[in-house]
Amino acid sequence: MRPFGTTIFSEMSALAIRTGAVNLGQGFPDTDGPPEMLAAAAEALAAGANQYPPLPGIPALRQAIVAHDQRFWGLTTDPDTEVVVTAGATEAIAATILALCEPGDEVVCFEPYYDSYAAAITLAGAVRRPVTLRPGPDGRYRFDEEALRAAFGPRTRLVLLNSPHNPTGKVFTPAELALIAELCREHRTYAVTDEVYEHLIFEGEHVPLASLPGMRERTLRISSAGKTFSCTGWKIGWATGPAELVSAVQRVKQFLTFVNAGPLQPAVAVALGLPDAYFTGFTARLKANRDRLVEGLTAAGLGVLPSEGTYFVTADIRPLGGTDGVAFCRELPDRCGVVAVPTQVFYDHQDAGRHLIRFAFCKRPEVIDEAVGRLKTLA
Repeated sequence: MRPFGTTIFSEMSALAIRTGAVNLGQGFPDTDGPPEMLAAAAEALAAGANQYPPLPGIPALRQAIVAHDQRFWGLTTDPDTEVVVTAGATEAIAATILALCEPGDEVVCFEPYYDSYAAAITLAGAVRRPVTLRPGPDGRYRFDEEALRAAFGPRTRLVLLNSPHNPTGKVFTPAELALIAELCREHRTYAVTDEVYEHLIFEGEHVPLASLPGMRERTLRISSAGKTFSCTGWKIGWATGPAELVSAVQRVKQFLTFVNAGPLQPAVAVALGLPDAYFTGFTARLKANRDRLVEGLTAAGLGVLPSEGTYFVTADIRPLGGTDGVAFCRELPDRCGVVAVPTQVFYDHQDAGRHLIRFAFCKRPEVIDEAVGRLKTLA
């Protein structure tokens, strides 16, 4: 693990604190989640739900996860054998990779990728086979079909897919998902899908890979409460899928955290059952934030790429004379009092993203307005 060092999120958040800059780097909201969820957490704490929950998660939460997936995505899951609650999606990803990969196995993934993916693959002794997402003439990220086909081989164990995609904001299209599913079936590989931004779609639609023909039996679907309900510090995630795969994940998870967040699990069960108005309102607010920030970044002279989902928008620093995102982001707090994250650290092939940086818009409108006012000085 020596090459991994301190995460870029820790570095940039520390820089924000030191300089007093507006932190649009790390993707955490600055507002709390729905009041019904917070009240349920307080009630559970007072009622004594403070000891170890069951290893797979409390029944009420597992049942709520199943009902949510059926309600929104038409997925049918057994709450007793096909769901495991984890310490956030990050643990679910790590436990899944450790459970399914042996040393030398290969993992196909799309770069840029969230940094924990590379660490988890390394911990398992597996090998990354990245396929690069590149902006097309319209700024939208795409991958080369032949590059994806070439990434598969006799040692391919699984495909790791994140859609909506962090850090690019890309939503994989139905045609792209169909191709990925075809290759999984052809090569008899598993798919692990990170869908934590499933309710943050601004353009396009969210299609779980597990819903495609032949994929239910080979897909582990991962999500969490943190992004959808603005409670990233609670660290409640889950993995769903075939019983034998969930069982393998659970056997690893029990030796990582064993269990987590006992009094918060009932509250997330309440949140998952909130009416549709919560989910549509949440998406609409984040979309308005995105538009607010995109307008400001454009006015600041940055080249702004389309964000179809997630908390994030990517900007090209070259119109302002920038060539290296890491240097640009380290200087940005002193230049104008704003923190962003360099996208290049999420690539194996860093030249593909050296000129790109990521901003988070999961903040209050007045915070975004303050950041935009400061960024205008760049122009």
